[in-house]
Amino acid sequence: MTYVIAQPCVDVKDKACIEECPVDCIYEGERSLYIHPDECVDCGACEPVCPVEAIYYEDDTPEEWAEYYKANVEFFDELGSPGGAAKIGNTHTDHPIIAVLPPQNQ
Repeated sequence: MTYVIAQPCVDVKDKACIEECPVDCIYEGERSLYIHPDECVDCGACEPVCPVEAIYYEDDTPEEWAEYYKANVEFFDELGSPGGAAKIGNTHTDHPIIAVLPPQNQ
């Protein structure tokens, strides 16, 4: 199991979760942040600091955002497991589910 970043993060990317993550597993895309499912240790530190409540434990993700689990997992298909987001920085890419969304007015 892992945590998932859902739609409320799109076009916001507050990054408070990145500062809180003890294992540096939250990666930055162009429009959203993504939690690496293999690097996440399920500590939950990221969830309470998210100001837009975009982070959910996998099993608790609202049905309307269920596809964001897939987006968080598949985002790393090409990137792999670099072992830490800090050395990667903004990947300037997004999963197709997020890339096709219209601009989000938060």
